Amino acid sequence: MLPAAHRMRTSADFSTVLRTRGSGRAGSRLLVVHVRTPGTADDADTADCRVGFVVSKAVGNSVVRNRTQRKLRHLMRDRLGGFPPGSLVVVRAQPSAASATSAELGAELDRLIPRALAGVR
Repeated sequence: MLPAAHRMRTSADFSTVLRTRGSGRAGSRLLVVHVRTPGTADDADTADCRVGFVVSKAVGNSVVRNRTQRKLRHLMRDRLGGFPPGSLVVVRAQPSAASATSAELGAELDRLIPRALAGVR
């Protein structure tokens, strides 16, 4: 499970990552990863990397959405060390993520995270 200190909770954090310039983004048919590093964030008040998840109703019913989000939380826990301290990360699940295995989602994260970090301005 992803530690509580590493979870994004406020809509302002999500908006900072998703709607402002300077955030890096990389996407595929399964996931879209958005990253904002502390050098670009205006309010990097913590040294912990924080992660948020967007799993819409397009992914499936509540059982499927929660299962997908649990898989992503578990996979991101092992990848927190790859981000600079204070980074904000949003992982958005595409509808096809509902039928993907944990191994497929993990491979997608491993492919998308470096691309998103490289796109940070």
